[in-house]
Amino acid sequence: MTAASGSPDSEAQISVHWREEDYYQPPARFIAQANAADPDIFRRFDEAHFPDCFKEYAELLSWDAYWHTTLDTGNAPFWKWFVGGWLNACYNCVDRHLAADRNKAALIWVPEPEAEDTRTITYQELYRQVNEFAAVLRDFCGLRTGDRVTFHLPMVPELPVAMLACARLGVIHSEVFGGFSGVACGERIADSGSRVLVTMDGYYRNGRLVDHKAKADEAVRAANELGQQVDRVLVWRRHPGRYTSQTAMVDDRDCFVDEVLAEHRGAVVEPVSMPSEAPLFLMYTSGTTARPKGCQHSTGGYLTYVAGTSKYYQDIHPEDTYWCCADIGWITGHSYIVYGPLALGTTSVIYEGAPTYPDTGRVWRIAERLGVGIFHTAPTTIRMLRKLGPDEPGKYDYHFRHMTTVGEPIEPEVWRWYHDVAGKGEAVVVDTWWQTENGGFLGSTLPALQPMKPGSCGPGVLGVFPVIYDEDGNTVEAGSGKAGNICIRNPWPGIFQTIWGQPERFLQIYYQKYCRDPASTDWRDWPYFAGDGAVQAADGYFRILGRVDDVINVAGHRLGTKELESAALTVEEVAEAAAVPVVDELRGRAVEMYVALKPGRDAGEEIEDSVARAIEREIGKIARPKNVWIVGDMPKTRSGKIMRRVIAGISNFADVGDVSTLANPEVVEEIRHRIQREKLAHGEVPRQLTREEADEIRAFGRNE
Repeated sequence: MTAASGSPDSEAQISVHWREEDYYQPPARFIAQANAADPDIFRRFDEAHFPDCFKEYAELLSWDAYWHTTLDTGNAPFWKWFVGGWLNACYNCVDRHLAADRNKAALIWVPEPEAEDTRTITYQELYRQVNEFAAVLRDFCGLRTGDRVTFHLPMVPELPVAMLACARLGVIHSEVFGGFSGVACGERIADSGSRVLVTMDGYYRNGRLVDHKAKADEAVRAANELGQQVDRVLVWRRHPGRYTSQTAMVDDRDCFVDEVLAEHRGAVVEPVSMPSEAPLFLMYTSGTTARPKGCQHSTGGYLTYVAGTSKYYQDIHPEDTYWCCADIGWITGHSYIVYGPLALGTTSVIYEGAPTYPDTGRVWRIAERLGVGIFHTAPTTIRMLRKLGPDEPGKYDYHFRHMTTVGEPIEPEVWRWYHDVAGKGEAVVVDTWWQTENGGFLGSTLPALQPMKPGSCGPGVLGVFPVIYDEDGNTVEAGSGKAGNICIRNPWPGIFQTIWGQPERFLQIYYQKYCRDPASTDWRDWPYFAGDGAVQAADGYFRILGRVDDVINVAGHRLGTKELESAALTVEEVAEAAAVPVVDELRGRAVEMYVALKPGRDAGEEIEDSVARAIEREIGKIARPKNVWIVGDMPKTRSGKIMRRVIAGISNFADVGDVSTLANPEVVEEIRHRIQREKLAHGEVPRQLTREEADEIRAFGRNE
């Protein structure tokens, strides 16, 4: 904790003023049926049993050959899991379920237009589609084990089919989030060395049929400029037999998948047995201006980890209808829409469009109609649903027994709405912390055995041992009230293997900071640096404060954006909040808050004052914002995350950067015009930022 007149103890220190919340106990009905209800599981996964504890996860899979070494640390920190083991990820997600469950739904796809039929794909049908597309990749495209292929696909069932087809062949897939530009896709094509791009002509979003094929030409052109030639562009048609894009197909390069599939009907492709440590896919991180980071995930370790965490933390049973309302273009979708649930043989729901189209009841109607029992989404979506339709859940007869939140910290007020209103007080809530690089959950409560606490993800998950370090590598003790850098002391099977083509960057970003001995092969000398700030309560629960570089330093007090935003959300009228730094002559930096209100609430000075008072009350006078701006909407990514760097640019009269790929780029100019006009009217004279200041503002929120 920073003293009022002092400076932070270290660069890792973030002022922490949040009060501890009360526990919520899991319902008895949930405990009675949970996959993990025996407290002995904590003993089986304690540090004394590491790393062999993860055999319990691995044995959920079917292996072609058993491993001889659970964890090989010989080339630390390039860990190898289940060395000597051989398996195929597609076989584990599809083939092995056919004997008992061939007619059970594997995927239920819900298109955005409500008049369009929902599509159910059984495990038998999934097997057929995967085999046929694998034949296309192998025989038509000439792809072989170890080759890379890039997908730029929206939320359609063709995406998991393509992923599993690659896994069947041992081809490494790289899905680029459908909302990314063609140029961003081309950069990732070039980095991975893909020569095949799989895309779609269009998809629905907010009631509009988006022309997606147009991005393919941009992607191919961008990749070519970076030295990578794309030989084939395979185009799925959103409406069978009807091409909806305005972009012409390119002769000898582009082809319609359905036409090529006709030549491979009924094909059967034997799954290629792969070494456990063979790469399964690349997942590129977003939000930086540097070369994309292709996180390389393994076959055996990754699949083991997502199967185990899906069973014990998601509490997935084979008979469940499970809905992860995320995008497969992110790691959440890979792990907890496709690989984890299908490895367990459950039914996984996929939704094409926006969760609030055509209205805010859409999510709850889908849950009611399909009988969803497990619901999984991000705080951004929860805030949006709370803001636009706070009373909608009560109108629908659905009943969740389990709910997950993922992707960023969730504010206590939002958590309570999720539990009380969306979950109707019937469901256990699992608040998870993890990252693209991690493969699966790192921090969470084990739902039947550990109580929930709003705003806290919980302790480390089974077999994972987090710690908080200060900048000098000293442990920040639980219950001290001090924050620091959260790290993981040990490897785990889901950890990524390296950054594709950049092993030195892998070392520098994730391990160099706290490595005790670069020559050591002892995993204890290689703590993983997550890049997030956190504080640990006396009960061992972690509260994640956001990226360590997304803090605002006000007169030596490092204020976490998440605590500022959580304080603003205690104001009853506020639906969304974003904290950004503004250059201040006296304090170096000051805080400015942007808030959006719930429907039907009128903007006014009294709400602005309430937000400022709430922040002062919850955190302290040092955090009182210089300005509170009420806006109609925030600039957001396609996945719903608020783009704080854009708002920071507006507040500082600076460049806001590229906004063309935002979900709502039009709001940027609306906000800029109004806010900057009001600042000028109140005598705020914009000054030329120094290079360092401009870099800081540009970088703020870059991990969004």
